[in-house]
Amino acid sequence: MTTQTIVSVFLPLSLAIIMLGFGLSLSPDDFKRVLKYPRSVVVGLFCQMALLPLLAFSLCYLFQFSPTLSIGLMILAASPGGVAANIFSHLSHGDVALNLTLTAINCVLAAFTLPLVVNLSISHFGGSEAIGLQFRKTIEVFLIVLVPVIIGMVIRRLKPELSAKADKPVRIFSILVLALITVVAVLKEKDQLMTSMGQIGIAMLVFNIGSMAIGYFMSMLFKLRHQEATAITMEVGIHNSTLALYIAMTVLGSFELAIPAAIYSIFMFLTAGAFSVFLIKKNKAA
Repeated sequence: MTTQTIVSVFLPLSLAIIMLGFGLSLSPDDFKRVLKYPRSVVVGLFCQMALLPLLAFSLCYLFQFSPTLSIGLMILAASPGGVAANIFSHLSHGDVALNLTLTAINCVLAAFTLPLVVNLSISHFGGSEAIGLQFRKTIEVFLIVLVPVIIGMVIRRLKPELSAKADKPVRIFSILVLALITVVAVLKEKDQLMTSMGQIGIAMLVFNIGSMAIGYFMSMLFKLRHQEATAITMEVGIHNSTLALYIAMTVLGSFELAIPAAIYSIFMFLTAGAFSVFLIKKNKAA
């Protein structure tokens, strides 16, 4: 299997199935739930939309990233949470309903904010205009983010039994696909990734842990319940790196732009697992 096949066929198809699977778990109530969790939703969205890009931007300068790696990190920071965030929240005894609400809203917002962040990052860090998100590519990102989710919601509405049966297999598929894409990308581009690991590995670990820490401590600052804090921690701390890989490799056609997301994926499950143990103890004590 060539890298080109992964980029042009398997990555878009896998992302579409992942987003479809997420849509199968959503209902209009997940958007209405904002009225039930107004403070929690505002805290989660503020962390996702404001603090994470600020953290990523700061790391780009602190670790003196190249323009391409800086843009790649900003793409990752602007990517919403995903199925993995919901699963880790469930394992950590978090408020999964809040996760669904946050992810649903973030997916809708990301269809607009991701192209904006990409183009602003290219403009600021001095990347080539050739890799910018022109209107056609912006529409492509919009479609790959929202259309499968909408289809999944329609299936759930019209065929609830089918949706219920497909939900768990698609969740498992999503995790396996993320792991597989990461492994294949590492093997295919191992020399470049090993070189990059030495350059940005520590920075990506800091970003990974820092993202979860932001979600947790902001939740504590606003005195949210531990279950809500857990949901926000996982939502803010676990990014949809498959989407970031797709934008970097398929939409923008650059593996170097995908390096931050690829290295982040290597750390993500380990740090999320460790943080889950901490949160489980907190939730049991609450």
